[in-house]
Amino acid sequence: MNPVIDIQGIYYRSGANELLRNIHWTLHKGQHWALLGLNGSGKTTLLNIITGYIWPTQGSVSVLGHRYGEVDLRELRRSIGWVSSSLQEKLYAGDRAQHVVISGKYASIGLYERLTEEELAKAELLMRTLGCGHLWDREYRTCSQGEKQKLLIARALMADPRLLILDEPCNGLDLFSREKLLDSINALAAAPDSPSLIYVTHHTEEILPAFGHTLLLRRGEVFESGETASMLTADVLSGFFEAPVAVEEHDDRIYVRAVR
Repeated sequence: MNPVIDIQGIYYRSGANELLRNIHWTLHKGQHWALLGLNGSGKTTLLNIITGYIWPTQGSVSVLGHRYGEVDLRELRRSIGWVSSSLQEKLYAGDRAQHVVISGKYASIGLYERLTEEELAKAELLMRTLGCGHLWDREYRTCSQGEKQKLLIARALMADPRLLILDEPCNGLDLFSREKLLDSINALAAAPDSPSLIYVTHHTEEILPAFGHTLLLRRGEVFESGETASMLTADVLSGFFEAPVAVEEHDDRIYVRAVR
């Protein structure tokens, strides 16, 4: 069976800067991965390569069984959902919540098609599944940051993606909004028809038990990758952060603090 993602030896250079270096990463069907890295580690560059918006300087990329260079990327992107807080600013503030969700089927900002009963029913189901069904008919501008993120996830799922990238979805959320969103993501990951998930973050405590594998990215290189339990240890993370840290586990999640 073809892997969901198969990246072999990719480099990415921009002018004199080498932003990615010798990246190897394979994600198999049924796996959910966390991508952990500090700001400037190359996470966004790697995501842009996976989604085909930039091309590696060297190496090979295959996503959903299709090798880049041999596939129409516009068609392939329909099977890839990418949820980023930057998308929030591009959506129309006056749109109804369910219309924002349904627009994901067409990958459009705004809706320009006549709505069908099937689309409305699917949007309602997705919104209820993600705990935002109460937002039905609300203007997008009146939703909180956390509610908007749930709508964006529902929007991405509207197109039935086989791969869903959650790019730092908890940015800007308070503690309680973050936990509500993480509960929704955990429920999504547990669903039998869930797409393969990549959760991008620089906070270990956001890595839910559903994300059984973790890739540690530092300064454009893979520091280490493997099962999450073996990645999120004091020894590994102290080396990764290049500073001593202590690790505490609460409710199957890992919290890190600096050791003075």
